[in-house]
Amino acid sequence: MNKGRIVKRPWCPFCGQKVEKATDAPKRRMREFPIGRCQCGAVYTCDPTGHNVGSAMVETLVYACDDNWDLAWELMPEDDYLTGRIENYDETTHQVVDLKNIDGRPVRGVLYFVRLHTEISDLSRRVSEKKQQLIEQMGTPAPAPEAFVEPAPDKNHIRGKADKKKVKDLVLKGDIDGLVSLCFDDKKTLRLMQRLLYTPQDDDRWLTAWVIGRVSARVASREPGQVSELLHRLFEACSDSAATPWGMVETIGSVIAARPDIFGAFTRHLLGYMGERSTQEQVVWALAEIAVTRPDLIRDTQFYTLFHFLNHPEAALRGQVARLLGRIKATEVAVQLMALKGDSEELIIWESGEAVKTTVAAEASRALAAIHGGKSNE
Repeated sequence: MNKGRIVKRPWCPFCGQKVEKATDAPKRRMREFPIGRCQCGAVYTCDPTGHNVGSAMVETLVYACDDNWDLAWELMPEDDYLTGRIENYDETTHQVVDLKNIDGRPVRGVLYFVRLHTEISDLSRRVSEKKQQLIEQMGTPAPAPEAFVEPAPDKNHIRGKADKKKVKDLVLKGDIDGLVSLCFDDKKTLRLMQRLLYTPQDDDRWLTAWVIGRVSARVASREPGQVSELLHRLFEACSDSAATPWGMVETIGSVIAARPDIFGAFTRHLLGYMGERSTQEQVVWALAEIAVTRPDLIRDTQFYTLFHFLNHPEAALRGQVARLLGRIKATEVAVQLMALKGDSEELIIWESGEAVKTTVAAEASRALAAIHGGKSNE
């Protein structure tokens, strides 16, 4: 160690206790930083570059509020929470280095801390508990996906190499096992699957979106980072005004629906694409897929902004929205859904990568049955 260099293990600025190295949060977000929690109740995130402290601050506050964004935005610094930071932090060695370098390597990391005042912390906990009760009341028909972890590849396994033709063949065959294995062997497999979305053929595009969701669910049980990076790329592609987001929104919905325990925090960003007519049906479909097991994630969004689409001139949107609102048991629109029971216009809804013909009336009836506990004529 260089003479004069002081190295310390990082500490909590509120209680002085040494803190452990921050790790990846179990739930993925749009911007994610390693996160940790001190014994005193403070939470902290690590920005290893020191250039994204603003984003790290926001994420730390939201994490402290149990992922309740609405509560986080209502809080005021000092009045509701305290902040602190430790600079000159090196994530690799988990040390604070006063000379800002280790053997010529620059050290610029920052640990950002937030500690809620006791009454706010209690409020956040009560809100989180109430949300969990709502989940239990609404029911989760599918078993918890996090219970299964994909087994590690055999040590003697010969690693495969992904290429465009191989990946395309596996996708068209619906070979989930083969694609999962290839994802662990070659990290570019998911990227090659994403490229298959760029096709004008609806059948191929929807099949690919469904397959990516199934593959991602299993890959995420062991390597969630791969899938998180895929979601980031998909959102970036959707936000590119110079490109057509073919298959992107529905793939996002398929991935989140397959593992809402890990990627559920991405749900809130989907409604941002309702402003474009080209993606409206896909957004509603994606939300409906997520709502199968996690209707609470939809209710945490501004889902009420979709109510007026029940009167949309296009049957595809009316039917898709009715399907979604039924899955979250939106009693708020029961009367409007009753008015659609005579709407015989047809639409196509994609189920498990296959096109299924239905009518607006059929979707409205199913929604009412869900809302009224199986009695759609109430």
